[in-house]
This record gives sequence, C-alpha cells and structure tokens, in this order.
Amino acid sequence: MELEHLFNGSALNAVDGKGRLSVPAFIRGVVERRSDAKAIVIGQHAVDSCLTAYDRGYGRHLQAEIERKRLIEEAQGGDAAAHFARARRTFGVTEDVPYDTSGRIILPPMMRRKGQIEDLALFVGVGGTFEIWNPYVALQSGDEDLKDLAAYRLEEKGLPLQ
Repeated sequence: MELEHLFNGSALNAVDGKGRLSVPAFIRGVVERRSDAKAIVIGQHAVDSCLTAYDRGYGRHLQAEIERKRLIEEAQGGDAAAHFARARRTFGVTEDVPYDTSGRIILPPMMRRKGQIEDLALFVGVGGTFEIWNPYVALQSGDEDLKDLAAYRLEEKGLPLQ
C-alpha cells in the first residue's frame, strides 16, 4: 500500500447527542484516495476497547487475512468456530456509515455503545485502518503512547483529563 493510502495522524472531535461528528480531513483524504465511496465501515476492535474503521474497499484485504488465518488453523487441526467468530466480528458486527459533503457522520448507536463513545471521539490512524476511541478510555489503556496522545489532544482543546 502506498504511504498516501495509509491512515496516520490523530484528532479529537466532539460528538453531539444524536451521535453526529466530523470525520477528520486526514481520514477523509485517505478514504477518498482508496475508494469512490464517501463512507467508512466501523466495527468493534478485536483487542482494544475502541472502534476500528476503514474504507469500503479495505474489506477485500480483511477477507484475505481471515482466509489466510483459516488455512493456517485448519492445517494445525484448529476448530472452525474460531474462523466463523472472526468472520462475524469482522463483517457482521460492523456498520457502513456514509459521510456528507462536510465530512459529518452519524455514529450508529450500537457502535457508540461498543466503543464507549460519549461526547468526544479520538481518531487515531494505524496504517491500513484507523481507530475511534473515547479519549478517557484511551487514558486508561496500557499503551503509554496512546495515553500521551489522548492527554495531549484533550489538553489542546482545554478539556480536563478527569
């Protein structure tokens, strides 16, 4: 993947009571270089207490990765249930969310709940995908760099670190 097609950077944006928020320009730029659709796919992160998101076209990469893991597990005598659980988490427990011309989305209620997103959303680029965190949850993570990033973005906006 070309460097200009990777998500890098971070931003902290407000979420209103209806779940509306602006997708940062650094995210929209990559989405629009990688796909014709002005939309993102959002799901629960497989490991962390946040959401993971990507453009619609990235699903092909995810499917190839799931199939690669299935073949490895099958060769090692693994249980098929792990494959289907991974596939459901990757494709079933997601929401396809278009954004308008100003870059605003409505974060679906299920995704807000899964990501513990309240009135703030911390966007963090992680290469092929990006994460959406409740910044206060990020402050409690075990990742020192993520904690520092969340603290910086909150301080930048003049918000308390709770």
